[in-house]
Amino acid sequence: MSVESPKSSHPTYNTFMPLAADRCICLRKSEYSETSQIVTLFSRGHGILRLIAKGAHRRTKAGASRFDGGIDLLDSGHAVFTGDPAHELGTLTEWKLSEGHLGLRQNLRALYLALYAAELLGMLIEERDPHERAFDALENLLPPLSTPRREEAFLAFELDLLRESGFFPELAVCVSCSQEPEARGSIGFSPSRGGVVCSRCESSFPDRINLDHRLLRLLRQMPAHADPDRLPRLTRHQTDPLNRLLAAHVEHALGRRLRMPPYILPRGSAKAQPETLCRSEA
Repeated sequence: MSVESPKSSHPTYNTFMPLAADRCICLRKSEYSETSQIVTLFSRGHGILRLIAKGAHRRTKAGASRFDGGIDLLDSGHAVFTGDPAHELGTLTEWKLSEGHLGLRQNLRALYLALYAAELLGMLIEERDPHERAFDALENLLPPLSTPRREEAFLAFELDLLRESGFFPELAVCVSCSQEPEARGSIGFSPSRGGVVCSRCESSFPDRINLDHRLLRLLRQMPAHADPDRLPRLTRHQTDPLNRLLAAHVEHALGRRLRMPPYILPRGSAKAQPETLCRSEA
């Protein structure tokens, strides 16, 4: 005699995963299989998302693909994805490429700066934390990077991102005595304290980085969220010391090393080949 199992008293929930759509820029990617990818997308309204694009490289008999044949680093597009924050890895269901930024692939300096911008975003902004200003700043940065205005455009983006993420350093007064540093000679910057130190206090900060007062004035006067075409023209002689200082500041604030500074700063030991940088881990 067969015995019927009792019906479950637990309610049945709808397991349908809600979909969301947004403008996105690809910050990282890795190949998951021969046909699929895992991508980190920075979306304007949903923040940073880690998604799996199943069948990203698979094409139909007609030759079409839901993902335009795969997603590359720094590609901009319109994405549709599962929007459940309870799952660490969501699913990308559709991707429509809007801009591939081919100019970045034709200039190594431009490509390195763009990859550095993507790294900074991934480290300074939490996943699924929307930052529309940061998204707009990255979107506005990518086109000028393939032009002679790349140095000032990147520095402005870097400062805007530090403001948006709450990691902007103290540049107005000494972090030790709260007095305004002298407007001449060399001024110190302490990564451990996150700001400038005056000549009277600099001996107490062995980690200080010397900074010309003219470059400090440049940092102070850099406008927030400025049109790249309206920025002052800068050379690497001006931006390299500032990028090095800000990289040290970010590394100390986060307690982590950055991968890209050796590739964009002089005297850096770049052992990896350029193609290594274009393959990101999920």
